[in-house]
Amino acid sequence: MERGDEEDRHHYFAAPVSADPRLTPWDRVMLITICRLYDSYADANRVVIGLEATGIAPPETSLISNNSDTWCRPGNACNVVPLRKQGASGATGGKFESAAVGGAIGATAATAASLVTMLALPGVGAVVGAGWLAALLGSMAIGGATGGLLGALTNAGISEEDAHVFVEGVRRGGTLVGARVLPTDVPRVEAMMNQSAVKLGERCDLYRKSGWQAFDPSAVPYTADQVRSERALHAH
Repeated sequence: MERGDEEDRHHYFAAPVSADPRLTPWDRVMLITICRLYDSYADANRVVIGLEATGIAPPETSLISNNSDTWCRPGNACNVVPLRKQGASGATGGKFESAAVGGAIGATAATAASLVTMLALPGVGAVVGAGWLAALLGSMAIGGATGGLLGALTNAGISEEDAHVFVEGVRRGGTLVGARVLPTDVPRVEAMMNQSAVKLGERCDLYRKSGWQAFDPSAVPYTADQVRSERALHAH
């Protein structure tokens, strides 16, 4: 297959230098972003664990999860501790680092040592995440860049149509997993990530039946009760 033909099927982007020594400089700019949405954080985390167990380098996996109901707090089961406080109010927006291995965001020692970020995203609300996508969102916030999660996804090569549904899914309580992989790894990674994943087309249709058209960054984030209700609606 010629490179031009391959580009018709996938979006490419210049990824940051990976920690995986197996990747050549050409490999690094050819990484393809694959994203899937999950209604359950546990399902999403199992996918991240599985990807890393099959050889996808931890720096190439990422997870963003709605935290409007504060399921993840410093000191609880999500195993993160604050590096710095953002004020007495305890508002989200700071950066956090994992404090333990296993049962947290990611499973390997490399992932557990990676930067975990807690942010308040416009239109989405509080999220907790790990990996390259979370780090990118943190950098965008610090630098005052606009676009939020929607912009980060489209910049990574996700179609705008899919990105709107992904972000709306996170807004409503879901968890997004992103992986950056070589073209040769796409089939097996997609097969793994499809397990327990939301069927994006069906979810988009469901949203549209209620009048939704696209993610609105100016929308009021879901409350904790709304997030819980949405998760219960899609519980297996």
